Amino acid sequence: MGFTLWNLFEASLLCLNAVCILHEERFLAKIGWSAKSPSVQGFGEQPTAKAQILNLIHSIRTVARIPLILFNIVTIVLKLILG
Repeated sequence: MGFTLWNLFEASLLCLNAVCILHEERFLAKIGWSAKSPSVQGFGEQPTAKAQILNLIHSIRTVARIPLILFNIVTIVLKLILG
């Protein structure tokens, strides 16, 4: 089995699905990565890596929700048709 563009698309789709289904109270809060945890930053300070990752997760959940549903439907239909 070769590495194709379709395999790369499926892998990225699975990773986006995994990020979107992370539940903050059940999973992220247990490891201390809740968005509700206070992160005090001064003016002009660079955000920490943890804050940037949490911001990325929140952005993906907000922006990619509808397109992700459509991409999942297209992937399922193509898998059913093409095998």
